[in-house]
Amino acid sequence: MADGLVTPSGTRGRPPAPFPADRAGTLPVGGDQPLNRMAPPSEPEPVGGSMLDAVRVAIAVLDTTGRIVLWSPAAEELLGWPSELLIGRALAEFLSEEQPVGSAAGPPADPAAAAATDPAAADRARVRGARMQEILDQVQRSGGWRGSVALRDSEDVAITVDVRLSRLVDGDGVAFLLLRLADARRLRAVEHDLAVQDALFEQSPLGIAVFDRDLRFVRVNETLARMNGVSMEDHLGRTAGETLPEASADEVTAIQRQVLATGEPVVDLTVAGPHPFSPGFRSVSYARLHDRAGQIIGITGTIMDVTDRYRAVAKVEYARRRLALMNELGARIGDLLDAGRIAQELADALVPTLADYAGVVLLQAVADGDDLPRHPHHQLMPMLLMGTCGITRNPVAESLIRLGDQIPMPEGSVFARVLGTGVSELLDSLEALEQGTEADDPRLEAAYELGLHSMLVVPLRARGIVLGFMLLCRAGRREGFDRDEMAFADEIADRAGASLDNARLYARERAAALMLQRTLLPRTVPRPPGVEISYRYIPGSSGTEVGGDWFDVVPLPDGRTALVVGDVMGHGLRAAATMGRLRTAVRTLAGLGMPPETLLQHVHDLADDLAPGPDEALIATCVYAVYDPLTRRLTLAKAGHTAPVLAVPGEPVRLLDLPSGTPLGVGGVPFESVELTVPEGTLLLLYTDGLVESRTADIDVGTQRLVDVFNHPFDSIEDACERIVDTLERGQEPDDVALLLARLGTAEPSPSARSAEWTLTADPSAPGRARRLVRSTLSEWGVPDLSDIAELLVSELVTNAVRYSQAPIGLRLLQDRMLLVEVSDPLPDPPRQRQAARTDEGGRGLELVHRLADSWGTRVEGDGKVVWFEQSLPPAPPASAG
Repeated sequence: MADGLVTPSGTRGRPPAPFPADRAGTLPVGGDQPLNRMAPPSEPEPVGGSMLDAVRVAIAVLDTTGRIVLWSPAAEELLGWPSELLIGRALAEFLSEEQPVGSAAGPPADPAAAAATDPAAADRARVRGARMQEILDQVQRSGGWRGSVALRDSEDVAITVDVRLSRLVDGDGVAFLLLRLADARRLRAVEHDLAVQDALFEQSPLGIAVFDRDLRFVRVNETLARMNGVSMEDHLGRTAGETLPEASADEVTAIQRQVLATGEPVVDLTVAGPHPFSPGFRSVSYARLHDRAGQIIGITGTIMDVTDRYRAVAKVEYARRRLALMNELGARIGDLLDAGRIAQELADALVPTLADYAGVVLLQAVADGDDLPRHPHHQLMPMLLMGTCGITRNPVAESLIRLGDQIPMPEGSVFARVLGTGVSELLDSLEALEQGTEADDPRLEAAYELGLHSMLVVPLRARGIVLGFMLLCRAGRREGFDRDEMAFADEIADRAGASLDNARLYARERAAALMLQRTLLPRTVPRPPGVEISYRYIPGSSGTEVGGDWFDVVPLPDGRTALVVGDVMGHGLRAAATMGRLRTAVRTLAGLGMPPETLLQHVHDLADDLAPGPDEALIATCVYAVYDPLTRRLTLAKAGHTAPVLAVPGEPVRLLDLPSGTPLGVGGVPFESVELTVPEGTLLLLYTDGLVESRTADIDVGTQRLVDVFNHPFDSIEDACERIVDTLERGQEPDDVALLLARLGTAEPSPSARSAEWTLTADPSAPGRARRLVRSTLSEWGVPDLSDIAELLVSELVTNAVRYSQAPIGLRLLQDRMLLVEVSDPLPDPPRQRQAARTDEGGRGLELVHRLADSWGTRVEGDGKVVWFEQSLPPAPPASAG
């Protein structure tokens, strides 16, 4: 700010004599220059001050002898001396010595008067005069002088000031000296601030810029110029939009305008770098800039290249997303045992995280659970598309690429190479995909339509064998795959390959177990008289191994029928094999006519022999029922099995409350039978627990569903079976299910059926009477050819009954499709067949029955037993021609 001058009379703006009042002049910086008008500025000082307020420059005019001619208000403010006391006095009088003088009430006394009273003062005056003369001589020689001196202020305190002394000459050739004073302390502080600012601009590793109100560069450091690739000179006077590429300039300019308008600083905002072909990132910070008066003069900016930091953070985020994808993939396919589902879940997990489109192609052997080929891959080997996913739906692509389609693998194609080598390949264009592919392949045309530009073909491996491959594609503006992503895709493929191979091995084992189980189950179910049979067997789904459920229908020789349903604990091949042994044991013992509780006890006694392995125990449940259509008697017993359902016509459907018993192989509780007499048309349902058990509901809910089926009319027991199967809870993977539904009726005898019964006393005449009754009856029935063998065998059986029993003996003959002879006695112990020696007189009766009868057996009935044998009827004579 310009400083007005004060004349001796106190008027401001006009110099005193000897300067002419009509001469204009200027204040030169230094040297002999003309002195023109020195008028004060007419504009008022700005409110709030400026930089001149921080470093106040005072002005005075001296004559050539060093006497003060003019003394400005700024000089008054700096030293405190009013101009009226200083005009005409030598400046040397105000120079300060080394040591402080002390306080004084006014200006120093006249030197002559002071010398008269104080000789020391005279010496100090001479020293100040000599110093001042040196300065004046230097001005005379060089036209100016600069330096620091200590001047006494009005409080007689030494103040160090920075002095600039210049020689002036007016139009008449009269010389004057222009004196400029500034507080050295304040000046040094400003110089330090400027030095710090310069060092900050020149040495800072950060880019620094200052913009004016038009957002044009005012100052920029070398670091920012190097970051922008533009010289410092080319920045000045230009905006960011003129020095940066358009993509970066628009974003930066918008931020600058926002800061300038609102005054809200922006700190550490990440923006894209200025070079589109050299991707990078910057952290920018902008703040609004004000002068000392509070006026907005622009903004300041600090720019830091954070590309490395951003890339490090991006790598951490990328690693996190990769880990998240691996975890998601493990959760999706970790517990799956179906190759098709694994392939689809794999494709779904990769889109859109890693790829825009994904496909999973597998060997047909993997999909079917077969053995893998031992020879190298070739183009005739069937490959199936088992999983697909994409970010968009394309009707053309969907019409050409469908799940389950067989994908050709021509020789020379990238797919054939990957299958042959087991090494991933990265394709950066569709042209690379065309090699080994027919030019008019519609799948290739679909790839062009989708805009694919980067592809990964990654083999799915397990135990060194290639099971198929993943095809990952990117389209549109998304960046292409790189080597790091290809390595990550290999890692995913290895994990998926292990799951696919486990699914293949499981499918193969399940198929073997299912085949074994089906071979051990009845291939055909007999149709015994008086019983109508319907059945279903449903193996567990892919998520559950094949179990040990089974059913059987065993026709007994005396016209009765045995119905069996059981369940071996466990799954897989062992359970299926154990089921086969258990079914054989039950079927064999059923042929002996044992009561249900006795049969279950015998099977339980064989548990150790029927166990799956030496260190494993047999645990199985079973329900065994015997129905006699002649008497309509139903006898049941169970070993820890689910309760049968009985539907009697005209009565409510109910669950049979049987003694539960314990599972076979557990023991501790005796088995008990329940005997019922049922009306004709009664329905009996035997089933395994897989039909009624659920993960979300109690077993009573499942059994109630079965009861509800019989409460509604149905056309046939086959229709009833279908309705029962429909009660299975959907949406879960069920266990094996075996069910046997029987409609119990009365055996309809053939038109030629005959029967006869007698009671014999237990005395020696009984065998003879039995022979006569058999001979006469068979002769009466028209089958005398059976008489000889029948008499011999019935004689042996009655003889055994007389020998070992004292009660009456029963004899019954039944002729229908075969001749059935039964001998009953009250002794419950069954007869034992043995091999008699040549010298033995007895012991050959049962051996004769075994050799001569078509079949024979024994069963418990009431408190006694029945021993029976059967003979085939002779063929009927041919009908006469006339």
